[in-house]
Amino acid sequence: MLKELADYIVFRLLAQQHGSRLGEALDFFIYDTVKIFLLLAFIIFVVAVIRSSFPPERTKRILSHRREYVGNCLAAALGIITPFCSCSAVPLFIGFVESGVPLGVTFSFLVSSPMVNEVALIMLWGLFGWRIALIYIGTGLLVAIAAGIVIGRLKMERYVQDYVWEMQVGNGEVTAMTFRQKLDYANEYTVGLLKKIWPYVVIGVGVGAFIHGYVPQDFLARWAGRDNPFAVPVAVALGVPLYSNAAGVIPIVHALMEKGMAIGTVLAFMMAVTALSLPEAVILSNVLKKPLLATFFGIVAAAITSVQRDFIERRG
Repeated sequence: MLKELADYIVFRLLAQQHGSRLGEALDFFIYDTVKIFLLLAFIIFVVAVIRSSFPPERTKRILSHRREYVGNCLAAALGIITPFCSCSAVPLFIGFVESGVPLGVTFSFLVSSPMVNEVALIMLWGLFGWRIALIYIGTGLLVAIAAGIVIGRLKMERYVQDYVWEMQVGNGEVTAMTFRQKLDYANEYTVGLLKKIWPYVVIGVGVGAFIHGYVPQDFLARWAGRDNPFAVPVAVALGVPLYSNAAGVIPIVHALMEKGMAIGTVLAFMMAVTALSLPEAVILSNVLKKPLLATFFGIVAAAITSVQRDFIERRG
């Protein structure tokens, strides 16, 4: 329905031509802006209601495991059953931080949720077979766990914005709320957070719309082909500015493979698009200070590149 609405506005009301660069960019911008805000509002509201019903200490106990790395593995596994796009995972990330979950563990979830989920598994299985699907899921979990462990070891809590720490709720008093109070709390929390992040979302989607409408379709295939020894890092670098979820990027992945691109390069591109999008960066910039944001993107990009290059070398 949202796609039909965007098409009506762009191609009927604004009289743009189907297939034109401006028309496709505007269509992408209107559709994705509305979709992202609806997703964000819904997910933030639901998360707020859940948080008002369950003491934060319960989540903290589960994910803050005494044994090192166990929390990262649990958070990455949680991402499999929470198929959010990178932007939609941010509210849960904030909720984990507020609840006192270790920072490295929250990053394992932030990487895993958009990149490794049942949607990706089913679509990859259907298009490429179970081997490719399992390789993607396995390498995705490895990237999420490794990135979270490294960030946790760096002790960068001071680079989380101060207002996030001020919103921490370390006790279970919220469980005494009535249902009406929970809804009021969730509504207030959702409106407050959206007010903080809406300009970043609009800017990020605008850049994505420009890329969608004006970057040639064979651009990635030209610069990240089989003959380029730097194909994987190029694919990761080109995937970061784009924005899509697993369901949206897999058809692109299929087309790239049909053009002869190596499977490791294609999977690296898919991971970068789903886990390291530009809209996610601009939203997170209101939650994380620049050193931590740059560290997060750098570590995840390096992990994706390392894992997929190793995969290509082993197959070669």
